[in-house]
Amino acid sequence: MAVNVQKAEFVLSAVSPKTFIQDGLPQVAFAGRSNVGKSSVINRLLNRKNFARVGAAPGKTIHINYFKIDGAFYLVDLPGYGYAKVSKAERDRWGKLMEDYFARPDLLTLGVMIVDSRHKPTADDCTMARWFRDTGCPLIVVANKLDKLKKSEIEPNLQLVRETLELDEDAVLIPFSAEKGTGREELLRAILSGIQK
Repeated sequence: MAVNVQKAEFVLSAVSPKTFIQDGLPQVAFAGRSNVGKSSVINRLLNRKNFARVGAAPGKTIHINYFKIDGAFYLVDLPGYGYAKVSKAERDRWGKLMEDYFARPDLLTLGVMIVDSRHKPTADDCTMARWFRDTGCPLIVVANKLDKLKKSEIEPNLQLVRETLELDEDAVLIPFSAEKGTGREELLRAILSGIQK
């Protein structure tokens, strides 16, 4: 299946479950901590400079944003989590929105979770991985910011990500650099093969 990922259009921002898109197209949900570079990963994947907004302040994605990719599938940008500089009420609202989305496993085809390859995944990351697992949908984990690691740190750090998130041996873990483009082709292939199953 050839998909032109540069042919991407913003469709809508869902603020409540009644605005979730339910048209049968595959949905690939991107999740990650607020400052992990989720927008940068999406932009790199689509080869578009400022497609997903890169916020100066983390926590800019506050709705569930749907992008239609070449009419073939949706890239679903979930709100960043674990960022403290927003009010508790706002965090609770995002949390509720995410829970509502994950309560509908029929909508979710594939999960892409972005973690920071330099650090051990946080408790929030572990919760997010569990949410994806509980839906039964396959999960791709992207270890971003690879360019910030020394060569000797890469393998041990990836192992730490795998262990902390309790990933199965066959779980897809992609070393990635939004900055340099490392891992882009691998991520693209994993997504395209994931939506064809």
